[in-house]
Amino acid sequence: MRTTIDLPNDLFRQVKSKAALRGETLKEFVQSAIEKEISAEAPPSSFRVKLPLIKSKKPKTLSLTNAEIENLLA
Repeated sequence: MRTTIDLPNDLFRQVKSKAALRGETLKEFVQSAIEKEISAEAPPSSFRVKLPLIKSKKPKTLSLTNAEIENLLA
């Protein structure tokens, strides 16, 4: 299928140059770039995990036993 893509002159020159350096035609370069973009994994969702917060008597230090951790998470 044929299509027309309007690119700013500077971007076109960069794409054409990069394709030439790789030994590809402009068509091959653009096709490869589109295939990579489509097959890329979706970005991770932006939800936050809410963890229990445990206050410490001394900031940046916390020493808990496994039993204490279990009690806090229960």
